[in-house]
Amino acid sequence: MKNIKTLYIAILLCFLFSNNFIFGQYSNPLGKTPIILAYVTSSENAPLPDPSIVTHINYAFGSVSESFDGIIIQNENRLREISDLKKSNSSLKVLLSIGGWTSGRFSEMATDTKLRELFAQDCKRVVDQFNLDGIDLDWEYPTSSMSGISSSPEDTENFTLLMRDIRSNIGSDKLLTLASASNAKYIDFRAIDKYIDFVNIMTYDMGRPPYHNSPLYQSEYVRKLSAHESVDAHIEAGVPINKLTLGVPFYGHGIKKFNDFVDYKDLVNLKYEYTEKWDSKAQVPYLVDEAGDFVCSFDNPKSLEIKCKYLLDRGMLGVMYWEYNCDDADGTLRKAVYKAMTNQ
Repeated sequence: MKNIKTLYIAILLCFLFSNNFIFGQYSNPLGKTPIILAYVTSSENAPLPDPSIVTHINYAFGSVSESFDGIIIQNENRLREISDLKKSNSSLKVLLSIGGWTSGRFSEMATDTKLRELFAQDCKRVVDQFNLDGIDLDWEYPTSSMSGISSSPEDTENFTLLMRDIRSNIGSDKLLTLASASNAKYIDFRAIDKYIDFVNIMTYDMGRPPYHNSPLYQSEYVRKLSAHESVDAHIEAGVPINKLTLGVPFYGHGIKKFNDFVDYKDLVNLKYEYTEKWDSKAQVPYLVDEAGDFVCSFDNPKSLEIKCKYLLDRGMLGVMYWEYNCDDADGTLRKAVYKAMTNQ
C-alpha cells in the first residue's frame, strides 16, 4: 500500500509539472514588473509623456518611404525629445512604431528581397540614430486592403520574412514587436515567434454604437469579439501568453453626432447631457440619451482596473494603451492603469 501511495504521488507530481503551462498561464511567468506601454503620437502640440508611469513608449509613427526602401519619421524632433526621456528613467524603453491605419507601401516593400533588406537596414539606422530600444510594426493588415492600402495574398509569408530581416539587422539586444488585429488574423504567429519579443493586441475598435468599443467579455452590446476572446484567439494562433499585451483605448466611439471618435478628455462635456451606464457583463461603461439609446462607448478608471487585473491574473506580459494624450489633463486613465498594474 505504501508503494502504491508513493507511486500515486509521483504520478500526480509528474502530471502537475507536465501541465504547468495550464496553471502557469494564470501567474506572472516572467517574474518581473509587467509592461505598461503607451503609444504617443508625433503631434507637436501634445505635452511629453510622464516617463515615471510607463515602462515602454511606442512613437507613432514612421512609414515606409515612397521608394519602398527606407523609413520616413513624422516629426523627428519630437522623437528625439521622447527618446531623451530615458535620461530621467533609465529603465524606460522607446520604440519607433512604423505603420498605422491607412499607412501603406508595406506589401510592395516586403515582396522584394532587395527592398526588404534595405528597409531592414534603415530600421537599424533609425534605432542607432535616435537611441531607440527597438522597432514596432503596425502593418494594418497583411493580405488586407480594408484601410485603402495595397495588399497581396503573399503578404503573410512576406511579413514573416520582413520580421526575420529586421531582427537580423537590429540585433538580438533590441526589441521587435508588432500590433495585431483583435481577430488574430493576417499573421503567421508561429513562424514569427522566434523573431519577436511581444505582440500588442489592438483590443479596441471592436464596435460602434450600439456596440462597445472594447468589451472585456460578451454581452448583448458586443458586436462580435470580446477582449477575452481576442486573447484566446492569439493563444490559439500560437502566441505564448507571456508575449501578449492587452490593448486598452483612451477614447470612445460615439454616434455620428460625435464624429465617431471621442477622446476621454472630451467625455466630461458629454456626461452633462447623457447618462452613464455600466454593462456588468462586458465590464465597460457607456452613455445613453434620454430615450435610453446607446450613444457612446468608452473606458473609465473602473473598466481599466478590471482589465488590468484580468491580464495580470492570466499572466499576460502587460498592458498597452492608445493613446497617451487622449487622456484628460489630470491623467485620470494613465494614473488608473499605473496604479492597477503596480498595486499602488
